[in-house]
Amino acid sequence: MKLLSWNINGIRAAEGKGFFNWLQSGPAEIVCVQETKAQPEQLTEKFLKPEGYHSFWNSAERKGYSGVAVFTQTEPLSVNRDLGFKEFDCEGRMLQLEFKDYTLFNVYFPNGSSGNVRVPYKMGFYDAFLKHIERLRKKGKRLIICGDVNTAHEPIDLARPKENEKNTGFLPEERAWISTLISKGYIDTFRSRHPNEPGHYSWWDYKTKARERDVGWRIDYFFISNDLESKLKTAFILKDMLGSDHCPVGIEIAL
Repeated sequence: MKLLSWNINGIRAAEGKGFFNWLQSGPAEIVCVQETKAQPEQLTEKFLKPEGYHSFWNSAERKGYSGVAVFTQTEPLSVNRDLGFKEFDCEGRMLQLEFKDYTLFNVYFPNGSSGNVRVPYKMGFYDAFLKHIERLRKKGKRLIICGDVNTAHEPIDLARPKENEKNTGFLPEERAWISTLISKGYIDTFRSRHPNEPGHYSWWDYKTKARERDVGWRIDYFFISNDLESKLKTAFILKDMLGSDHCPVGIEIAL
């Protein structure tokens, strides 16, 4: 099966760019999107019941902000939207879908914001999320985690690492969290299949027209628990897919 993850930077804007036509072409069995920026009352039948998919949403309390959605051809056994902390859950950042053979997470991790002012909040979310998934691992769950992590892990993962050492998205503590995640038995699927390959990015800054110059960052990921490693077939980035300041990332996995 194929799974895709894409920060679409506004689901209603994406609709106008042909998102639902693309979705109904069947690009993957599961499509996870972040930064939907939509309230429940703004979601019409087209959003909630796209042909061929079940849809699940988690919206932020604040209008026009954050939010995630999952479009899946197979209905999950259950859905959870909460980490259990009001300060995180009010921003609509997570969907946890339970399937027979695995648990899927679609997460829009916080951005540290201009001047790094939200880095403490971001690190708090990181830590709460890691504790949450570790509890599931102890119960024997096999996990697939995707989304916009808002951090490039290693210098190879962004075009200009030296210039960004003091900027959120490449701060030592942010990068260390990804290292901790990996050390606990979660695999960065793209890096596992494309080790030591530079120039692979999933986000480019709109303001500086960075995409035209390919000055990007790889901040969108699929992680899997190591008990799924033998099932992983491919991991890829759809660099040429337009419609957002991010592009989709994906995996094919034998489940």
